[in-house]
Amino acid sequence: MRSIVQKTAIAFVLASQFAIGQAPKKLPETQHPRAEVEMHMRFLASDELQGRRTGEQGNLVASRYIAEQFRVLGIKPAPGQTDYLQLVPFVNQKSAKEGVLIANNDTLRVNKEFVILGSGAANLTADIVFVGYGLADDYKTDVKGKIVVAQIGTSESKTPQELFTASNEKRKLATQKGAALLIELFTAQIPWSFASRYFGGEKTSIDNGLGDAVAHVWVNGQQKKYADLFKSGATQATFKTTGREQTAVKSHNVVGVIEGTDPVLKNEYVVVTAHFDHVGMGKKGGNTYTAADSIFNGARDNAFGTVAMLTAAKTLSLKPTKRSVLLIAYTGEEIGLLGSKYYADHPLVPLNQCVFNLNSDGAGYADKTLVSVIGLDRTNCKAEIEAGCKAFGLGVFGDPSPEQGLFDRSDNVSLAAKGIPAPDFAPGFKSFDGEIAKYYHQAADNPDSVDFDYLLKFCQSFAYTARLIGNKPVKPYWIAGDKYEPAAKALYGK
Repeated sequence: MRSIVQKTAIAFVLASQFAIGQAPKKLPETQHPRAEVEMHMRFLASDELQGRRTGEQGNLVASRYIAEQFRVLGIKPAPGQTDYLQLVPFVNQKSAKEGVLIANNDTLRVNKEFVILGSGAANLTADIVFVGYGLADDYKTDVKGKIVVAQIGTSESKTPQELFTASNEKRKLATQKGAALLIELFTAQIPWSFASRYFGGEKTSIDNGLGDAVAHVWVNGQQKKYADLFKSGATQATFKTTGREQTAVKSHNVVGVIEGTDPVLKNEYVVVTAHFDHVGMGKKGGNTYTAADSIFNGARDNAFGTVAMLTAAKTLSLKPTKRSVLLIAYTGEEIGLLGSKYYADHPLVPLNQCVFNLNSDGAGYADKTLVSVIGLDRTNCKAEIEAGCKAFGLGVFGDPSPEQGLFDRSDNVSLAAKGIPAPDFAPGFKSFDGEIAKYYHQAADNPDSVDFDYLLKFCQSFAYTARLIGNKPVKPYWIAGDKYEPAAKALYGK
């Protein structure tokens, strides 16, 4: 009788400890060494990697480092793959050095009144045809050899991404129709000064396969005189430019799989992600630097998250969960979430088998007592997230700086938009204060400025949270009414 009482008491104590979030001492997360997270951080954010800018040598070294960490842990490549590296087909476009667009007595200058989205060297004069939005149903006449003018976007497009997607489709269509030039009148609710600087300057983007397509420009249609000029004022125009030099850029996502232990649940995947790229060095870094320190090391953004992902990779490979785990280190986040967008459109595991995405990305930390989780209340995994952090002495703060719209500004949104529940697990902060600004995209964000005790707790919490979700009896899902719930219903068929 006494032994039964003792066993019952012990079981109650153990259950109580688990209920309040204490991780069992024998789990790999609790035994993970501080020296290992420091090693990863000091390598990934070292000067030798020169800021890990997408397409540059330091970025390639970082992806190889992550891949070899997967290899030594016995983590497998994605199904059907022989390596961990997923090539993302980037191209780099230089800004056009010269360019004019002449209609009637008006001369528009490149990167002033118009920007070139794509064109080689050109010197052409042709008749103008206005085609509405430039969609398939808008072509009422033969436009072969002519300059096609279209309104930007569609009647339904609202976001910059929707505008740009529509632009690519219009360029394909204008090419098929044999047009000599596509002009879109830019009237979107985005300042022309921003659009012309961003789209007209040097940029790296995913190759859209339109390298040989018709020349394509945006004209500042926010200026009524230019909108009227190309809609109805001019019947002919001349376009001259030296073009935009374009070169292929090599960069990779890194993808690995840990098979689950449950014969049924192993067909579901918890996706654990972080981006490893940063902004590079010198002028490309985009902020103040000195001759003595011109490297933007990106310790907080986002070697921090990458080390957390590597911690999860190790601990979950040592003791797998019931569900399988898909590990992805993304490139291209700093240039528009491009690595994650490419993966979402070219998945190596069917998306409808991916039930949750735990992403780690952040601008830095100002509170070492907690983790900030963007999207904490948007899925049914809040309890697991809170327990995962509490086990290592950290609190959870949900959705810091809501006015910033942070959920849709990191890689988690790429899978969320497909329907997969996807909060972002970030270092502790409640607002973008001076402590965040001190390091965010600054040359000062180097490993020597990192609190490695906090980094360890953060990584342990992240890995343990992934474990709890991987073993969750109930399938992860969006809270009813979330804006991404319709996408989830389409993805999962319910």
